[in-house]
Amino acid sequence: MTRARRITAEAVGTAFLLAAIVGSGIMGERLAGGDVAMALLANTLATGVMLVALILTFGPISGAHFNPAVTLADASQGGLAWGEVPGYIAAQIVGAFAGVAAAHLMFGEAVFSVSRHARAGGAQIFSEFVATFGLLCVIWGCARLRSSSVPFAVGAYITGAYWFTASTSFANPAVTLARSASNTFAGIRPADAPGFIVAEFVGAAAATLLFRWLVPSLPKDAASVVMSHSERSSS
Repeated sequence: MTRARRITAEAVGTAFLLAAIVGSGIMGERLAGGDVAMALLANTLATGVMLVALILTFGPISGAHFNPAVTLADASQGGLAWGEVPGYIAAQIVGAFAGVAAAHLMFGEAVFSVSRHARAGGAQIFSEFVATFGLLCVIWGCARLRSSSVPFAVGAYITGAYWFTASTSFANPAVTLARSASNTFAGIRPADAPGFIVAEFVGAAAATLLFRWLVPSLPKDAASVVMSHSERSSS
């Protein structure tokens, strides 16, 4: 696949991911009649199943990272050339904001709105470390011998992590940035976003280092974090 196609796949896939996160949050909140647990359940299920669909769809093209932390982890292990990293991350961020805008437009909201949803404190930041550490563990653990299971494992993990982390598992710096521009159920105050983003990158790095020790041949055998290069080139 050409670089332009890979970058476009990252942008479009990330846009759909954010449209699912923000759109299902708006829909869930409107239909739940004030029941926050029900709204979160709707938000969770929509995000989890969309992740499976999007990774299956765009994985053979770009690897379906949709996440700067995943992109940097992949590059650090030789799965993605460092020259590709800026384009991937830029596409993910642009796509994330486009997805937020699309969700807002579909539900009659302002294109962008500064979030007032507070997600502050050490417990929230630690939750993001745990959420992203776990996500990268799932990806690295499945990528070597069960690469075909990665889309389902990632979707299942994020579905669960919405509920066992206090932060509801953003686990993605591009998602965190874009959700700060959504004053909806899924939003995060801009002031709280930097702490989340730092924790996400640290969590991803910790998981990558752990799996370099647990599976020493991982960099050689797992040519890409989400979808292997052989799978991509055969498409």
